[in-house]
Amino acid sequence: MQTYTDQRNVFPDRADWTLPKVLRTRAAEAPDKVYLDVPFQGVRYTYAETLELAERIGSGLLADGGAAGDRLLLMAPNCDAYILGWFGAALAGMAEVPINNSYRGAFLEHQVRTTAPSAAIIHTDYAERFVESREACASIQRIYLLGDDADIASASRALSGAGYSVSTFDALRAAPVGPLPTMAMRDLASVFFTSGTTGLSKGVQMSHAHMYFFADECVSLTRLTADDTYMAVGPLFHGNGQFLAAYPALIAGATFVLQARFSASQWIEQCRAGGVTVTNFVGVMMDFVWRQPEQPNDADNQLRCVFAAPTASSILDGFKARFGIEAFVEVFGLTETSMPIMSPYGVDRPAGAAGMLNEPFFDIRLVDPETDEEVPVGEVGELIVRPKLPWITTLGYYGMPDKTAEVFRNLWFHTGDGLRRDGDGWYYFVDRLKDALRRRGENISSYEVEQAILARPEVFEVAVIAVPASVEAGEDEVMAVVVLNEGATLDALEFWAHCDKRLPYFAIPRFVRFVSALPKTPSEKVRKVELREEGVTADTADRELLDPEGAKRKN
Repeated sequence: MQTYTDQRNVFPDRADWTLPKVLRTRAAEAPDKVYLDVPFQGVRYTYAETLELAERIGSGLLADGGAAGDRLLLMAPNCDAYILGWFGAALAGMAEVPINNSYRGAFLEHQVRTTAPSAAIIHTDYAERFVESREACASIQRIYLLGDDADIASASRALSGAGYSVSTFDALRAAPVGPLPTMAMRDLASVFFTSGTTGLSKGVQMSHAHMYFFADECVSLTRLTADDTYMAVGPLFHGNGQFLAAYPALIAGATFVLQARFSASQWIEQCRAGGVTVTNFVGVMMDFVWRQPEQPNDADNQLRCVFAAPTASSILDGFKARFGIEAFVEVFGLTETSMPIMSPYGVDRPAGAAGMLNEPFFDIRLVDPETDEEVPVGEVGELIVRPKLPWITTLGYYGMPDKTAEVFRNLWFHTGDGLRRDGDGWYYFVDRLKDALRRRGENISSYEVEQAILARPEVFEVAVIAVPASVEAGEDEVMAVVVLNEGATLDALEFWAHCDKRLPYFAIPRFVRFVSALPKTPSEKVRKVELREEGVTADTADRELLDPEGAKRKN
């Protein structure tokens, strides 16, 4: 059986697998080379400037009462301050907690309560949410604000009135450099939340070694070097923007270009203007770019490699030819596990294949999810993962020891994802075995969506499921199957208006179907598999048809 064996480990001494060590090494070796380029802000920072600002920010956090081991909440749109705040926290020995910008109310409160951050860096656009959720945010001692002066003044008054101690991010940037702690590879670096299945979303604890190794895998996957320029278009509150883009560029000594957001129409021009050689796609991005009108200068760019997870295989050859791209690479991994399955650079792979086992660093099995017994080659089984090195997978779920024990049963991490393997060693993602969904690059907990819908008094019971999207790349649309209380009435438009107030825009069900009862097992569990098989029926309401303006809304 073939395996993936191209892992390089740019920093061979594993004791160096911390962000402070990597940043200081690169700043010493190439102080004047540009690391961070943020074209929509018109700012660029060399490695030396990035280090100095990160040291100031880290020192300021500690001087204001933060301590190594604390958590720092980050909630901001893509900008230079996000990168600098993350790096500053790492140098201070604090673990970052990136929060999805769309979260509010119960979604935000759960993640704050779970991680109990002592400080937060937030944009003024989100200040009111922290006022409204003051009780859940009791652990937060100080908030540092980003935004325009007038907005900062207004947000500061509101937050101070709610009992927060308020400062500005600019004050952190101007802080004098003081003593900073030395971090070990096993120390906690980040808590990234991933969608729950039968419960609340879980905070994945990532050590410094885990963050480094994940990023170093990306360096090997894309053959990233100091001569490259790596562009990210996704949000920095996702791992895709952090340990699969910004951090790999740092490890390789490359330049990192950060865009405000993904734009299918502007993507190739952004690549061209930034001299971008490597970039990544998540989910439907590749398909959306492909659907743009073809231009005669599409191939006039420096792109050589695109990391697309998953790759839209039906348009792969045409995409490479149209834009003049040397290689597409793909993986299968989770925030918890790094990337145990990777595709060799420049190697043609079978359609739909995610890659091969990264054999030097992982053991994996495909097993029957009921028995944990391995299934034969060619059959679908649940992917389970075990690392061969310490600290390169999750430390567990923050504040959820029961969930940690459940997912690590029999000393293997259980992904909940169904894959199959062919005789040549290629692995193929087949389906989710759990009730999590993925829409427009966002992981969604069906449980959390159901809880928000159940807050509507007319609703007796609800099941939220994934139905296939109309685009390639393994994405879902969200569908709610609703049972109303006896005698209650609720139409689709009222349902969506309720969801608009309680859910992030990407989690709002596109489809809703009202039924008299949900299919159940003898033990009264909802048979979601039956609902998924039925899918979008004739009596299902589609928001894109009935409420197209609402379907476009982003809160």
